[in-house]
Amino acid sequence: MPWFPDFVGAVELARQQTRAAGQADPVGQYLRALDSGDPRDLESTWPGEVVVYDPRAGVVRGHRQLRQFVGHNDSWLAGLHARTEIVASTVVNGRAVVELLAHLEEDDRKLAWPVAVVAESPDERSVVFRTYCSQWPVFGRHYVRSPILEPQPLTAGDVVGRYQAGVADGDAEAVVSAFAPDGYFRGATGPDDLHRGTTALRSYFTRRLSAGGIGVQDCALTDDGTRCAVEYNIVRWGPRDLPHQAGIAVFDRGPDGLLSAARIYDDVQPPAETQAQ
Repeated sequence: MPWFPDFVGAVELARQQTRAAGQADPVGQYLRALDSGDPRDLESTWPGEVVVYDPRAGVVRGHRQLRQFVGHNDSWLAGLHARTEIVASTVVNGRAVVELLAHLEEDDRKLAWPVAVVAESPDERSVVFRTYCSQWPVFGRHYVRSPILEPQPLTAGDVVGRYQAGVADGDAEAVVSAFAPDGYFRGATGPDDLHRGTTALRSYFTRRLSAGGIGVQDCALTDDGTRCAVEYNIVRWGPRDLPHQAGIAVFDRGPDGLLSAARIYDDVQPPAETQAQ
């Protein structure tokens, strides 16, 4: 009998391989969909529900809304000549946290925009993406970001817990003591908001906490022992209650047990900035 290639089997094998690769690296697949403007591989990998929590678009739910979102986002990013650089990634128990710098060009401006994307799968057919960033670098203003997750009774412990306690108490010295001598803090607005070394950290946190402690509700913890990502809601700054706002902080522990780095991704406007306007 004549032999014919098993096209159906080959297509199914390719589909399975694409799905396995996408499930192993959901954030990478999501970024490729945004870059190409084509969500088909994403939809094939996750035939159930796809949910995106995006700072600009809000909640994107289902494949139809996903296609619209990816198409609009592709057009917007193309106008900014965007390219992304992965800064760090953490994967624990099926939850992936990927930190990026999005390099944008607009007229004479060149921007490095910090963005963090969290992906987790409630089941093998569905996926949820949560994106965190400040919109200040691109749009020149802060936008209130409503909470995504409910607060949970979590504690990071060790040096991350010391940092969090210092921030909550408004104790700049306690926060600085959590960092290694050459450690750094990078704010949500990008590389221009980077403070390295004890002297720079002390100056920065003294100003940042001058109004008092910052009230934070922890919502989700992704910790591989070296890097710890905490998704949170900020609810208070000093004596002032704030609209509850979502964000994420990522901490790198050094070999000495102190923080070698802390990076935040939120769009919270400090009260001092509000008063100055």
